[in-house]
Amino acid sequence: MHKKILIISHSGDLHADLVTAILAQRGHAPFRINLDAFPRDYQLSQTVQHGQAGARVRLLPDGDWLDLRQVGAVWLRKPAEYAYASADLTAQERAYAKLETRQAIFSVLYALDCYWLSHPLALRGAQWKGEQLARAARMGFRVPASVITNVADDVRALRAAVDGPIIFKAMSTPSLAAEAVEGAERVSRGIGTTIVDDAMLDSLDAVSELSCQFQEYIAKQYELRITVIGKRLFAARLYSQDDARTAVDSRDMSAPIRYEACTLPDDIRQRCLDFVHSYGLEYGALDLIVTPDGEYVFLENNPVGQFLYVQQLVPALPLLESVADTLIEGALCHSRT
Repeated sequence: MHKKILIISHSGDLHADLVTAILAQRGHAPFRINLDAFPRDYQLSQTVQHGQAGARVRLLPDGDWLDLRQVGAVWLRKPAEYAYASADLTAQERAYAKLETRQAIFSVLYALDCYWLSHPLALRGAQWKGEQLARAARMGFRVPASVITNVADDVRALRAAVDGPIIFKAMSTPSLAAEAVEGAERVSRGIGTTIVDDAMLDSLDAVSELSCQFQEYIAKQYELRITVIGKRLFAARLYSQDDARTAVDSRDMSAPIRYEACTLPDDIRQRCLDFVHSYGLEYGALDLIVTPDGEYVFLENNPVGQFLYVQQLVPALPLLESVADTLIEGALCHSRT
């Protein structure tokens, strides 16, 4: 019997919706846990008795129980805030409930012997941007001269060393955590990658409040979005320099810049695969620059980065299908063990 595929995400995740449909077309009906409805809409039970461990889950009100020992592949797609049956929990009750919910669900997930796209331990180890830069440099990539610091003089020293413009780039989220607060508490919608101008240089003492990332600005011929799915790699070229809105930060989706499929040099392709797999990851969304001189420069890797927009802009890249096929292959391999 083929083992099951488990998808963990949230109810608004179109990526998961579309992959679920492809899996169904291929004869695999995945079980999905939407964390924004968990545990309210689910029942989960884990047992450890007489030296044997087991766990099961079902969707309320009348879903069938899934024996989690039958799971052969997990796609850990996106996190979400948990939901509870009681709407009037106090702040302390909600905080405690969140901690206990994490214990319950990850106690089960970490115990699974299956294929992961990707394992939570690998995801946690791969998310730190400064470590990514150091690792990429060790693996032979050119990386921008960078400093992550709350010492203003270190930023000034970087500016002097590169003898050219430098940029500020948020490490965690360009939204500046706007999504984490509401109403009047939201003081900014965020800031994209920004060239540090003279006014900002005069205000550098403000970084003493919080470590920030600054990098040399590197001229671009074009940019690359490279998606690694298992052993597969797909590359899209972004003509970010065709529009002023994306010249510094290509994430402004209001600019109708061209995307097209491209082929990487063999050494760069292998280096990207090796970089992602060095963390134990099975998925990665890497951003690279290609300079006017044709040099490839590593910027960052997002271990749970979005990819649907890439396929929408470059239909020749079968990213959704590759995720589905990779999950099926992983589940089949564990069906034989």
